Amino acid sequence: MSLSPMGNSHVDFNWPTAGMTSVPYQIFCDPGVYRLEQERIFRGPTWSYVGLEAEVASPGDFKATFVGDTPIVVSRDKEGGLHAFVNRCAHRGAMVCRESRGNKASHTCIYHQWSYNQKGDLIGVPFRKGINQQGGYPADFDPAQHSLQKLQVDTYKGLIFASFSAEVEPLFDYLGPAMRPWLDRVFNRPVQVLGYARQFTHANWKLYSENVKDPYHASLLHLFLTTFGLYRSSQGGGITMDETGRHSIVRAYRKTEQEETAAYKGKNMHSYQKDYALADPSLLTSRQEFDTDLNVQIQTIFPSLVVQQIQNTLATRQILPKGPERFELVFTFFGFEEDDEEMRRIRIKQANLAGPAGYVSMEDGYATELVQQAIVREQDECSMIELGGTGTEDQENLITETALRGYWNYYHDVMGFS
Repeated sequence: MSLSPMGNSHVDFNWPTAGMTSVPYQIFCDPGVYRLEQERIFRGPTWSYVGLEAEVASPGDFKATFVGDTPIVVSRDKEGGLHAFVNRCAHRGAMVCRESRGNKASHTCIYHQWSYNQKGDLIGVPFRKGINQQGGYPADFDPAQHSLQKLQVDTYKGLIFASFSAEVEPLFDYLGPAMRPWLDRVFNRPVQVLGYARQFTHANWKLYSENVKDPYHASLLHLFLTTFGLYRSSQGGGITMDETGRHSIVRAYRKTEQEETAAYKGKNMHSYQKDYALADPSLLTSRQEFDTDLNVQIQTIFPSLVVQQIQNTLATRQILPKGPERFELVFTFFGFEEDDEEMRRIRIKQANLAGPAGYVSMEDGYATELVQQAIVREQDECSMIELGGTGTEDQENLITETALRGYWNYYHDVMGFS
């Protein structure tokens, strides 16, 4: 079936008739698909995560980030309001804000020094009236017509989201009743940012979206997770999705050591090494702090947010596309303002579990690169995602790809494919 979605971009490829159990590799490589994603997803009726309120807590605070591959600035004005605007000067298109974060009363483009306030409004134009009555802009030049492009902004539990679309549904509804309780569980009090990590990967951004929705790979790819009991497919837990399939959560809780390891013993799996031990066991020292005893919670909010709770390490992960075959991943590690010193030390130490060199996540980026390298010349072929069936229903086990099928079902629809 030839697909030519309506819009400014054009894509022509065949999607399998088998439904969302097969995904064409062309989706991960095609520049036309990538352009259409920027149009339909990141500039379409979606909410993209852009930061934590704790990162822009005071008047004048700002953070430079992206929605899709469009650079934006998130800013808090002097009255305390939040704003987001495209980081591109209205004059000649230069990037205005060159710092990653800070505090400023205004933002000035270094090229020709047009300046903008904390809301993105144009407030200063050098030589606007010329010099000695020569040059300058016409008398009818109106600064109000040359503000930076503004996005809608909304927050939930201290998470900041932005959207280019005026038709996007309210954020509360976008998150939905199936996902909000899990965000409520983690963001249940004021947070404090502990630090950042960034990772650049030579693979398509959707391969990472698949990765974090796939509970099956984690206990096979990640030796550390399985060997030291942080996550095993034999644990209790399951997959919950919202009604559209776009958002999901993987949750796991511990059983007894005997119950968990029985599935691995005698199977010659490299991911479980019973004789391995930690030179510093304090890495896994933890304290129970939530009302349910989940040791792993990985929640994904379409299109770009991942919220992690692995023991006591908490973080958001922001997926930033950088082209058809590249993406960047930004980890923001956080704790709570009320944490005592011991808990803060635990969180900082356990931050070594995640991130680019994390004991339980460093293989993910490499795995996505292995896929990208292998499929680039096989774009007529397809992946197979039939583990746990062919449907998109919630499942109370961790041996399933149901969240991937839900994701691709929504992606297929929002991209306008028939």
